[in-house]
Amino acid sequence: MRALETIAHTIRVGKVHPTIVINTLIEIENEGGATALRQVERHLNRTEEALRDRAHPHSGLARAWLDATRAYLIAHAERRQAV
Repeated sequence: MRALETIAHTIRVGKVHPTIVINTLIEIENEGGATALRQVERHLNRTEEALRDRAHPHSGLARAWLDATRAYLIAHAERRQAV
């Protein structure tokens, strides 16, 4: 999944533009729907914990990705209920 490569690259670099975040989450949703988003959320949760445990300087960015993914999932659920 190209989206995971994008996420990993931004964490390595230590910065990401908000447009990249939303476009990546849209790409994940388009490729695999809510199931893919939940898989990425689980992956990011494990990644963030591992980086935090190692005191990695970019663990905060991994957390930001995780938070953004969760917010996107909530918005996705709300959109489905509104239909």
